[in-house]
Amino acid sequence: MQSRRLLWEKLRLLQCHFTWNVEFEDQVDVEHLLQFLTYKTEFTPYHNHGTYTALKAFLYHRQKRYCEALKTLKEAEMFLAIDQLTNITCHILLIYGNYAWVYYHLSNYDMTNLYLHRIQRICQMMSSPEPYSVKTGEILAQKGWSLLAAGFRNGVKAKECFEIALRQDLFNLQFWSGLAISLYATWEHLQTQEFWGKAKELLEGIVLMQPGNYEMKVYLATLLCRISEQRVNHLLEEVVEQSRNPEILRKVARLYMFMPQSLPLAISILKEAIALAPTYDILHYDLGMCYRYQMERGSPEERAVSFKPAIESFQRAVEVNSLFFDPMLELAKLYGMEVPDQEEEVYANLAEKAPHTSASCRQALCLQWGDFLLQKKGLKDKASEKYMAGLLIAGGHSKKKDQLVSRLVDLAKKFQEESEVGHTEAIRSFLQAQGLREVPAQRQRPWWLSYRALR
Repeated sequence: MQSRRLLWEKLRLLQCHFTWNVEFEDQVDVEHLLQFLTYKTEFTPYHNHGTYTALKAFLYHRQKRYCEALKTLKEAEMFLAIDQLTNITCHILLIYGNYAWVYYHLSNYDMTNLYLHRIQRICQMMSSPEPYSVKTGEILAQKGWSLLAAGFRNGVKAKECFEIALRQDLFNLQFWSGLAISLYATWEHLQTQEFWGKAKELLEGIVLMQPGNYEMKVYLATLLCRISEQRVNHLLEEVVEQSRNPEILRKVARLYMFMPQSLPLAISILKEAIALAPTYDILHYDLGMCYRYQMERGSPEERAVSFKPAIESFQRAVEVNSLFFDPMLELAKLYGMEVPDQEEEVYANLAEKAPHTSASCRQALCLQWGDFLLQKKGLKDKASEKYMAGLLIAGGHSKKKDQLVSRLVDLAKKFQEESEVGHTEAIRSFLQAQGLREVPAQRQRPWWLSYRALR
């Protein structure tokens, strides 16, 4: 029997999800991604089903749900047969690699060795100079698709994968599709004109060659939002009429959500998506956001009509996923509109759950709780404590940190105006100690990305 250390040395040479450094923000993000991949596999007609299903198995492993991980890898093998891929050998390497790693973590070293031997035979058959890996365009593409599925913040890394893959097979349309989405993802993340132009050009070509690729049409519509309203509406109407993918419909609704006079249409599309995927939590959250925006923008009568369905939508999102923090925070604000003490009660309950959530969630709680203490109770000192606590949380989102700093700077000015010099100096000393003596420049994000979404 080989030593555990020797097995690990072999395993780290494999090309699979365990060696690709696919990162996730937190456990909530993993739950969202599992749902996303389920619907991606069910509703997408393109041949990445095996890759996405193998990624699900990796996520189950991350949750220590090993039996489900092995069962899902079996499903991934079945998808390869169903899809009738011509490059099935490269796809099976990914699945076998995941199998080997799962069995290794289960301390089943006989099965680990079995899959390592299978991988080694395939590598020899493909004349690879490496005993446990093959560097082909198809494997790089699988890595690229996996990175994109994990989040558009991985756009640059995915772009590199597809660019190298295309050097090996310039006429592979799937590689070009992956590059197009990678360029779009990079633009969405970095907001640079260079990537806007590159993404638009490539997406136009893909849409022309694949008129049934509705995901590409939504990305193209997003790029065109500020330059061609007529084209955007044409693309989105076509997607809504023909697509039955709940995630694609969600993307369309998210665009309509921020367009003038289009909130009712966004609500209608989200209800259609929920009928297709009633347990997809983020659909209920988005629907709740639509009703909340109706409350903000509408007349007193419209606000009254939207209040109850907003609460019901956020409650349903929490019922489906008890770790989903965003709808809980929205519920707190809505409850507080009628009973302020109930809003603070929600924050206190969320504080008990906070240690099990992400840094971003904890920062959001501190920000919103501080706003409540300041605006509804007039407790400036207590509010500043919440804002400071939020800034002491490592990691999280830069936008949240910017907001927390801005709140503290404003509070320092207010304390000074009211001759409460001790509080003013305490805030300034705190910001100085954190290296945050000035209000950071506002990071502008386009209106269609103005609230948290899965990807």
